[in-house]
Formats: sequence, C-alpha cells, structure tokens
Amino acid sequence: MSAQPWPVKLTFKAGAQTLHAAFDDGKSGEVAYRRLRLESPSAEVQGHGAGPKPPPPVVPDDIRVVKAEPVGRYAVRIFFSDGHSSGLYTWNILRTLTVGD
Repeated sequence: MSAQPWPVKLTFKAGAQTLHAAFDDGKSGEVAYRRLRLESPSAEVQGHGAGPKPPPPVVPDDIRVVKAEPVGRYAVRIFFSDGHSSGLYTWNILRTLTVGD
C-alpha cells in the first residue's frame, strides 16, 4: 500500500474564490470555495450516523474563506464568511475535491 499523498502547498486565492492544493506526488488542482462549503465534512452538512443526508446548505455564490487553521498533521479547519467552520478537511478529502482521485 502506498503512502497517502501529503499536501505541500495550500493556496487560498481570494480573487478567484478557489483553493489550490499541490501534493508531494506532483499532482495538484483547484476547488471553488462554494464547493468546499457545500461539501463540508461536518455533521451539519453530511448528516449524523446512518440517517439520511440533510438538504444542502444555502451557500452564497460569493462565499469567502476568512481563515484556515491546521488541525494536527492530518487536516485543516476552514472558516467561511457565512460563519461555518465545523468541518475538518482531511488531506484525503482535499485531494478528492481538488485533484479528483
């Protein structure tokens, strides 16, 4: 089993409203802030346990990232302009959203 790709650079591009992520295996990609917010790994967005997933949140087109903080060595917490900050974006989740594999 190969090692999990590790992010080497996360760039929040306010003007483009995108996050660009580069990984140590040479792959990189971008994801819109709005999609990051819609796909938040939080229980508020994804649901609790095996129950049905709640309706998607109402996210403005001009959503911004206010700040981001590392969480240990495995994730980043992203603070959005609508007050949402409860999802922890693991490196696997960021890779799936930015690179797609």
